[in-house]
Amino acid sequence: MELTTVPIEKPEAVNFILGQSHFIKTVEDLHEAMVSAVPGIGFGLAFCEASGACLVRWTGTDDAMIELAKKNAMAISAGHSFIIFLAEGFFPINVLNAVKMVPEVCCVFCATANPTQVVVAETEGGRAILGVVDGFKPKGVEDDEGIAWRKGFLRQIGYKIE
Repeated sequence: MELTTVPIEKPEAVNFILGQSHFIKTVEDLHEAMVSAVPGIGFGLAFCEASGACLVRWTGTDDAMIELAKKNAMAISAGHSFIIFLAEGFFPINVLNAVKMVPEVCCVFCATANPTQVVVAETEGGRAILGVVDGFKPKGVEDDEGIAWRKGFLRQIGYKIE
């Protein structure tokens, strides 16, 4: 078995969701979930088929995000994995529950805009995602000033109200 890390290549402001599912129907069902959750959403989705033709299947509403999804799915090349890139201005928090509720979805590894590396194992049988390195390690524990900043930031961006 060989372990490697695959960096996710994307613009800094772009968010993505990486997960695993179990059926080719995932492509169409995730597409429907995305557009139902946020009408007008810009996204690209790619799915690594694990049997049959073993192709990267894809869909989406934004050509640039579709290309990112296809490129990164090929780089990961782990069976039944999927990756969704969200166009700028769209965020995982608005679609994550819809994605997780798709019956074919087994798990979500991450939903982030952070620099990310995918830890991949490769055997003679194929490739698997073991996990992700999402962002950076903590530099310490927040103090009162950090708590005040966090609470203020969430209210500033509209995710919490007084």
